[in-house]
Amino acid sequence: MSVEMSQNRAGHDGNSTAVDGNGTDGNNSGSNVGGTSRLQPCGQPQSCRTRDMRSHQQGRHHVGSIVKQPPQTEPADLVRRALDFKTQGTQCYKDKKYREAIGKYHRALLEMKGLCRVLGDPDASCKSPSSALPTISKSTLTDEQKGAVENAELECYNSLAACLLQMELVNYERVKEYCLKVLRKEGENFKALYRSGVAYYHLGDFQKALYYLKESHKQQPSDTNVIRYIQLTEMKIRRSAQREKEA
Repeated sequence: MSVEMSQNRAGHDGNSTAVDGNGTDGNNSGSNVGGTSRLQPCGQPQSCRTRDMRSHQQGRHHVGSIVKQPPQTEPADLVRRALDFKTQGTQCYKDKKYREAIGKYHRALLEMKGLCRVLGDPDASCKSPSSALPTISKSTLTDEQKGAVENAELECYNSLAACLLQMELVNYERVKEYCLKVLRKEGENFKALYRSGVAYYHLGDFQKALYYLKESHKQQPSDTNVIRYIQLTEMKIRRSAQREKEA
């Protein structure tokens, strides 16, 4: 798993305002007194009336345009877009364009949140990006679509963690957050277990790091990266215990 692992980098992996239908100012008497015009408030009665008529016509046009509603996005379209963004993210990751990959994975997750809203559960979709799954399970999507979205969501979070571990400055707190989202749905996911261990190690929580690393070791006992991090973590724990004794 050399992608996410190196000793020093952590795996350092249109709504225009409608004009009042009565566009004039309500005082159209322009009678002449003594050969002069009685001016309207703007001082130019003819130009005012012209502008008012234009406003009236524009207002009628805008009011009519408000009635037109954009077509509703179909759930299947959102599923397709989400999967497309995930695929693009995977390609960016392969090309080592990690920032671009992160953007694509986030776009995929946003499409999944949009899917929740279309399916009639906007509150759930706004609480957390990971809330798509329980809503989708109640939807009219096919079993194939449900499975594809569920897998894509887990892959997006796992891949986001992998991308972050490749950055020069790694946000280990965010890595941990993404991995735990995966583990809440799939508790034996090897990559999420391992990366959680790496994140906890660099956050200084060696007991939790050791727990997740050993759990990942159960999944793949021969993985050298896991073995190495277990050794490093156990060494940190021994040194910490020794310092406590000396104190």
